[in-house]
Amino acid sequence: MKAKGTIDQQTRHEQLGLTDDQAIELYRYMMMARKFDERCLLLQRAGKINFHVSGVGQEAAQVGAAFALDRQEDYFLPYYRDYGFVLSVGMTARELMLSAFAKAEDPNSGGRQMPGHFGSKRLRIVTGSSPVTTQVPHAVGVALAAKMKRQKLVSFVTFGEGSSNQGDFHEGCNFAGVHKLPVIIMCENNQYAISVPVHKQLSGKISDRALGYGFPGLRVDGNDVLEVYAAVKEARERAINGEGPTLIEAMVYRLAPHSTSDNDLAYRTKEEVDANWEKDGLPRYKQYLLDCGIWSEQQDEELQKECTQIMKEATEYADNAPYPRAEDTLLHVFAGDGEDAQ
Repeated sequence: MKAKGTIDQQTRHEQLGLTDDQAIELYRYMMMARKFDERCLLLQRAGKINFHVSGVGQEAAQVGAAFALDRQEDYFLPYYRDYGFVLSVGMTARELMLSAFAKAEDPNSGGRQMPGHFGSKRLRIVTGSSPVTTQVPHAVGVALAAKMKRQKLVSFVTFGEGSSNQGDFHEGCNFAGVHKLPVIIMCENNQYAISVPVHKQLSGKISDRALGYGFPGLRVDGNDVLEVYAAVKEARERAINGEGPTLIEAMVYRLAPHSTSDNDLAYRTKEEVDANWEKDGLPRYKQYLLDCGIWSEQQDEELQKECTQIMKEATEYADNAPYPRAEDTLLHVFAGDGEDAQ
């Protein structure tokens, strides 16, 4: 093991204001998200759950962003791959697994929505819907409310690069720019909109689109958790200081198929996928921690066992939990006909 801080590169987290414990906590949530993903893929293949949309390969961007935000005050509008993000802001593996199994205790929707449609009043996660990018104007609306109420908070929203071509994205950006709203708009550019590669979707950088709306846009390495942390931290400071929105394009790669209903090798090669596994942010950050001297292979093995056990317990609980009652279909249809959201 190398001595801590032997070169400047090995103390990047300290330069960003993160303690050693916080740097390790970043890795812990990245690992937790990866283990959740792996477990859900196995459960779907075994016929225990119906569907899963994977976030494998995007954990660094998600967790880095979450740690740069105020997890007690800010509002979050994640998209359907953001397991690392929602875990980092307080959702538990059990809650995510209840959603995957569509059980009555699912805090997101009571078992009504597909997995990945996050929502939690307690954690200020604004409920998402299946049509993509509708969360961008919602996030802008939250930011407008915060500005009108003079609240020192930001809204943070994510989406994929494919949906950045839809009107919701552009209308949201335009309104946010005109009113200089405290919103951070982050695209997780994973190179594929289901089966359509990025070169058939875009002729330029998504981050450059911010120029047309009058606020900064930047592209970051989404496989570098500390680079994403730094970008979102700076964007939050700008927003809180009344300087308006920021558009961040986090460059990642979707290492898994679009969903468990997708055969990704029908539109890309195994060689391409394998090459991108070499850029995976999880082992990359693990190596950083090892090089810093604040992590060890033994600790890593213990963490993997801990995360595996958490997933095992969450799976068993969700599997045995009751499904919603048939009559619950009638709840939340009209105002006042159901309990308050959790």
